[in-house]
Amino acid sequence: MAKRPAEESEDQEASLKAGDRPVQTGNDSEAGPFEDEFDDEFESEDEILEAGVDGQPDGEREAEEKRDAMDMDQKTFIPGRDKLAAGESLSPDTSAYELLHNLTTTWPCLSFDIVPDQLGANRKAYPATLYAVAGTQAEGRKPSQNELMVMKLSGLSRMDRRRDEGESDNDDDDDDDDDEENADPILESKSIPLPSTTNRIRARQYPPQNASRPPTTHTATMLENSEVLIHDVTPHLISFDSPGTIIMPYQSNPIATLKMHRTEGYAVDWSPLVPQGKLLTGDNDGKMFITTCTDGGKWTSDTRPFTGHQSSVEDVQWSPSERNVFASASSDGTVKVWDVRSKTHKPAVSVQASDTDVNVISWSRQTTHLLATGADDGQWAVWDLRQWKGSSDKASISQPTPVASFNFHKEQITSIEWHPTDDSIMAVAAGDNTLTLWDLSVELDDEESKDTAGVQDVPPQLLFVHYMEMVKECHWHPQIPGCVVGTGGSGFGILKTISV
Repeated sequence: MAKRPAEESEDQEASLKAGDRPVQTGNDSEAGPFEDEFDDEFESEDEILEAGVDGQPDGEREAEEKRDAMDMDQKTFIPGRDKLAAGESLSPDTSAYELLHNLTTTWPCLSFDIVPDQLGANRKAYPATLYAVAGTQAEGRKPSQNELMVMKLSGLSRMDRRRDEGESDNDDDDDDDDDEENADPILESKSIPLPSTTNRIRARQYPPQNASRPPTTHTATMLENSEVLIHDVTPHLISFDSPGTIIMPYQSNPIATLKMHRTEGYAVDWSPLVPQGKLLTGDNDGKMFITTCTDGGKWTSDTRPFTGHQSSVEDVQWSPSERNVFASASSDGTVKVWDVRSKTHKPAVSVQASDTDVNVISWSRQTTHLLATGADDGQWAVWDLRQWKGSSDKASISQPTPVASFNFHKEQITSIEWHPTDDSIMAVAAGDNTLTLWDLSVELDDEESKDTAGVQDVPPQLLFVHYMEMVKECHWHPQIPGCVVGTGGSGFGILKTISV
């Protein structure tokens, strides 16, 4: 639309010079369009829209932004799959965590276990506190510096979302609460000397005979020198919350030293159903021994091992529901189920679970016919034990199909564990420096769940990927819902995501 110049008459010109406004004559219906005497240089609203921002047309701007976007890497970075370029590092998206802390120790602790406490179940208050035991891996020339660490981790605060989002809070009461919740984490530890590197450590707690006394906590540490040491760490745990407590040197001595193994091993598990203490251990020779505590407090190991694997025993687990049954995983690729009442000490069931080493297993405590396995090729699977059939031929190996299997990880599975109260949630650690969380309740045929934002080869059951350098083990905290603790070459990671 072109601007129309006004046609001034001599009378109008005279009126203007006198300071009066011109009076329009004629029929109002024939009046022209309203004209703004302060109209700027743009000819129309269309021209203004075309000019966009800073005088640059929107079309040109959009084309330029599209060209810039094409120059950027639009691929989603997946830890464990994609490699960082030189000088790059990963930073966690703190908005995805409710709890996230990293703690380091003098020497790496590549095996640990969480110790139950008396602070209550289903805890959601912050700052959080937890207790754990771990064994160190000192450098090869310094074996005398190895130790069993009894730890208390406190001041584990919730993520400060407002600070991350740049928000401010002027409420003094809220500030006081935030100061308490955002306390700095504290790591306290008591040291017990060990003669060798720890391959695997597991803790077992027994209820007290007297309600006024704390529960008894024992640890079993399988060492690189093939010994298994049992310690009573009860006084060390008590000392954290009883100022002035003195731990006598004899209290750090093992209450039992087991020497039935001829080679080192990594398989250790306490029976959850035997109150006086029953320990199962396996070694690289494929032999497994049961050690029990007698009424007099003496620890006795079977002289005859359980045998049947053709290679090293990598992991063992007692059944959570049957006190005489346990499962074992081996580098021969099989998983075997055993009944300790068998006089032959041979497996009742043997299954070929992988073409590579089966490194770890986890028995669901909620649905006790489900067993999870993690293999050296990065695949982990869930098996229904009701489909595993025994055979009169003890040498036969069956090959059932897992109810679920995943090959998301491309390096060996180093740890796997069921959620303590939800039998659909799993935590998996792998050699690709990731700790992943999974939800098995997601159906494969759920169309909505198949939407992975364009990322290829990501199962819909994958909930969360946490980057953790050299992660070796992970465990759920049984009393803090959703809290996972992992350990590796970079120290300990304590996290709780918004996903679980």
